[in-house]
Amino acid sequence: MHVLHDLPISDLISHYGYWAIFLVITLESAGVPMPGETALISAAVYAGSTGQLRIGLVVLAAAMAAIIGDNVGYWVGRRWGMPLLLKHGGKIALDHRRLKLGQYLFQRHGGKIVFFGRFTAMLRAYAALLAGVNQFDARRFFLFNAAGGIAWASLMGFGAFLCGRSIEHVVGPIGLGLLAFVVFGGIALWLFVRRHEARLTLEAEQAIPGPLA
Repeated sequence: MHVLHDLPISDLISHYGYWAIFLVITLESAGVPMPGETALISAAVYAGSTGQLRIGLVVLAAAMAAIIGDNVGYWVGRRWGMPLLLKHGGKIALDHRRLKLGQYLFQRHGGKIVFFGRFTAMLRAYAALLAGVNQFDARRFFLFNAAGGIAWASLMGFGAFLCGRSIEHVVGPIGLGLLAFVVFGGIALWLFVRRHEARLTLEAEQAIPGPLA
């Protein structure tokens, strides 16, 4: 278990248990850069190898934290995100045209972005904020967010729990594989958007005519 003990998050989990899991994942889901997935995996392995935590409660704490944190991020983005981006978005290459494109993509694929964003390191902390900024329907957001949070907590939590002590022998290769997947997936997505941005922008303007409010 030395791999996990090298991480500060392990000390938090061993001392504060479920509260540490809940706090870290809630903050990450609300948009604060935190090691939420590391906390879940570490806690699940700790539960499997020591028996001092119950895996059902670990998964429950992680799922509740993911859902609550994402809802906080969503409403922050919905209330304050768009005005700030309309005023200052150009400074970070998010001009009016691209903001409208983002809103259009959320209208067409918002549920998929919210659900699968929970499993993607690049989106896990920001998908909810982006959903709020782009005025994604609140009821649909809650549905896809809850489904994604429960699925993510269950798959990652029970999976790591079943691995138990053997997790440290596979976490390196799996981590590298997931990193490569995320990197190449991000590059592929960027190339797709660049290639089709003009067409998607035209579709967005037709679907959402006029200035954004």
